[in-house]
Amino acid sequence: MPKPSVTARAPAKINLHLAVGAPRRDGFHDVATAYHAISLYDAVTVSPAEKLSVSVTGATGVPVDDVPQDGNNLAAAAAVALARRVGVAPSVHLHIAKGIPVAGGMAGGSADAAAALVACNELWEAGLTRSELAELASGLGSDVPFSLVGGTALGMGRGEVLTPVLARGQFEWVVAIADGGLSTPEVYAECDRLRTGHLQPQPRVSDAMMTALRAGDADGVGRAMHNDLQAAAVSLHPALDRTLDTGREAGALGALVSGSGPSVVFLARDSEHAIDLSVALAASGTCRTVKRAQGPVAGARLSGED
Repeated sequence: MPKPSVTARAPAKINLHLAVGAPRRDGFHDVATAYHAISLYDAVTVSPAEKLSVSVTGATGVPVDDVPQDGNNLAAAAAVALARRVGVAPSVHLHIAKGIPVAGGMAGGSADAAAALVACNELWEAGLTRSELAELASGLGSDVPFSLVGGTALGMGRGEVLTPVLARGQFEWVVAIADGGLSTPEVYAECDRLRTGHLQPQPRVSDAMMTALRAGDADGVGRAMHNDLQAAAVSLHPALDRTLDTGREAGALGALVSGSGPSVVFLARDSEHAIDLSVALAASGTCRTVKRAQGPVAGARLSGED
């Protein structure tokens, strides 16, 4: 008997270290990044329907007005790609419950695509393996493969070429969600503008970051956190500087803009320190809302698999 619905969820990502190379001929940039999945989630519920459709709701503090509710949604694109692969019609309704900031540099759209792949694979009893789903994911967007895998991983190419990284222990994170969003292409364009006239080396993740992750050294991770896009994000959204300063003054082990921003992430010493950081950021008036999270966590999974 066909399933009435299937739900999968996928986590937000942060880039513990993001190195960005010069623009390529295809308009993309080579990157080297240390991806890290944290416990903020989007959930995608898929159910049979007469035609492909999308609806979206947001958790408290996560506005969804700018999320496409048509074929332009990345989760819808994922359903279409999987349907084409297995030879079925993409006749499903996808309901996306968002807990990841929209246009916040935390790969919420990619998480939705990864969750949609997992959920549709189950709904249609397609039987694709994780590696086969990963092949589809790489064609959907640079961050979608990592959203499928989760954990901590080294990303190369556009970010879609993944190598798992042994990261010991758990890390406590505080996420400051800014008002408004930033366009990833605009942030990359601003990065290129700011670096005009400067030769860019081949991007690589620092040895300091890799060593700290292997050791589970939170202080070392905090010191090694870096984002080549941060200056561009702050240039386009200057209020981020105040948010960063607030977290640093509250003793964060590390502070950086996540990906293309404007979400800002802070590494705490422990859960008590995370509470203190959250209170300081909430009281500062420098961000719309504050969330706590832990990492690393698993990638896209069916509801109940965790």
